[in-house]
Amino acid sequence: MYKITFKSSIVLFMLFSIGINAQKVSSKLIDSISKEPIPYANIIFKKGGTISNEEGKFTFLFGKNAKPSDTLMISCIGYETIKKPLTQFTDSVIFMSPKTNELREVILTNKNYTAEEIIEKVQENITKNYNFDLTKKRLFFRQSSHQNFVKSDYKLKKSSIKEFNKAFLDSVLRSVPKNNAYYTEVLCDLYGNFTKSKQKIDMIKASELYDKNNEIGLTAFEEKFERIINENVKPDSYFKIKSGIFSQKIQPEDLKGKEIDSTDAEALKKKLEDQKKREAERKSNFSKYRKTTLADMMQDLFFQEKTKLNFIRKSNKYRFEIVDLAYVGNDAAYVIKFVPKGSADYKGTLYVNMSDFAILRADYENVKLVKNFKLLGISFSIFRSKGKMIFSKDDSNLYSLQYLEKDDASRFGIRRPLKIVEKNKNVKGRRKQNELSVKLDMAMTNSEKFEVVFFDTRAISNSDFDGFKEKNTVTATYMPAYNPEFWKGYNIIEPNQAIKDYTVIE
Repeated sequence: MYKITFKSSIVLFMLFSIGINAQKVSSKLIDSISKEPIPYANIIFKKGGTISNEEGKFTFLFGKNAKPSDTLMISCIGYETIKKPLTQFTDSVIFMSPKTNELREVILTNKNYTAEEIIEKVQENITKNYNFDLTKKRLFFRQSSHQNFVKSDYKLKKSSIKEFNKAFLDSVLRSVPKNNAYYTEVLCDLYGNFTKSKQKIDMIKASELYDKNNEIGLTAFEEKFERIINENVKPDSYFKIKSGIFSQKIQPEDLKGKEIDSTDAEALKKKLEDQKKREAERKSNFSKYRKTTLADMMQDLFFQEKTKLNFIRKSNKYRFEIVDLAYVGNDAAYVIKFVPKGSADYKGTLYVNMSDFAILRADYENVKLVKNFKLLGISFSIFRSKGKMIFSKDDSNLYSLQYLEKDDASRFGIRRPLKIVEKNKNVKGRRKQNELSVKLDMAMTNSEKFEVVFFDTRAISNSDFDGFKEKNTVTATYMPAYNPEFWKGYNIIEPNQAIKDYTVIE
C-alpha cells in the first residue's frame, strides 16, 4: 500500500508540475445545484486576475515565478469562495456551491440604514473611494458587432438611364450582406485617468475577425456605379437628390437647403476615392479609434458628472430598495435594486460595500427606448442599452475598474421616396438630363457589445504620463476564422462559442 501511494504521489506531483510549467488554468464554472454556468466570477492570483465570460469559462496564465503551493481564489456573488493551491485546479469544470445568506445574523451594523441613506453615503464617499489619479492599466478589449437587414424593399418608379434598372438595383441589394458580424480584440496599456483628454494608449496586439468578401462585393458595386456614371453623365452636370416628401410639403424657395447638389461626375469620382481613403485611414488609425471607444465608455461610469447612467448623480429620479445582503469577494455588501420614478431610463442592481459605501458592482438595463426618432419617413431607435461595471481595490487601496461591459442595440429605418435628378445648365433648352426615382422601404438592426477586463492598475506620475509618446504602429491582424493560438501567452477574456465557431465561407 505504501509503495502504491508513494508512486501515485510521484505521478501526481509530475502531473501538477506539468500543469504549472504550462502556467495556465483553463476551466468552466458551474452552479453545483442548477448546473448553469456562472458568468463574471473573479479569478484572483496574487495581485492579478481575470473574469469568467458569459458562459462561465476562463483561462488564466501565471507568471514564471508561480509555485505549486501558490493560492488561486475564485469568488462570485452568491457562491462560496474557492481558495486552494494551484495544484488542485486540474479539472475542466469547477463546481461552485451557492452560499446561504448568513449576513443578517453575523454582521452587526451601527445603524440600520435605509436605501436612500446608503445612496447618500455612496455620493459622499465617491472622491475618496475611487482612483481618479493617473495610472497605467493593462487591459483586454473585445468588440462584437452584428448587423442585420430586416427589410430591404424598394419600388423603381422611373429611370432614364437604362443601366439603372431593376436588375442593377437588385444587384446593389445583393452586394450588401443581409447579416454581417465583426469582432475585434485588443491587448494594450492605457495611460491616464477617467478624463477623456487625459488618456494615451500603447497597443500591444490586436486582431479583427470578419468576412472580407463583404468588402469585395461593395467595392465591385462602387466600380460598377462609377462606370455607369462616367458613361451616361455629362462632365458639367450636377445632381439634385431630394425626397418626394420635401417637394410636397416645402415651398420651392425653401427647397435649396434640403437638397444635395453640385455633385458632378468628377465630384462623384472624388467622393468614392475619398471614401476608400477614409477606410484606409480607419485601418491605419485602428488604435486611435479604440482609445476613443474606451474613453467614451469611461465617460458613462456612474460617478462621472455628465454620465447618462445617472442613477447616482441624479438619484432623485430613482427609487431604491435593499433586497439582500451578500459577500462580494471578502467584502460584505448591500444589494440594492433601483427603478425609475418617472422619466428616467434605467433599472438595475447595485452592490455597495458595507464598510466604506463604495459601489463594488453595478448592473443596469434600459426600461424604455433610450432614443426614438421618427421624422419624414426616417426612424432611429436604441432599444437595448445595458451593461455592468465591476470595481476592485488596486495597489493604492482605492477602487479601480476590473471589468466594464456595454451592450447596445439599435434599429434604423427609411420609408420614403427618393429622387436623383441630373441637371446641366449648359444644355440648351432642357436643363434636366436624367432621373432616377425609387420608393424605399428598408430597415436594419445593429447590435454592439463591448467588454473590457483590467488585469493590472499601477500608479504613474505626471512626468511618466507626459513622457510617454504614443506610437501605435500596431495594426490588427485579419482572421477569417478564430485562431486560439493568436493569444497564446496572453491573458484575455475567454471567447464565447459564437466567436470560436465563426468561419468565413469562401
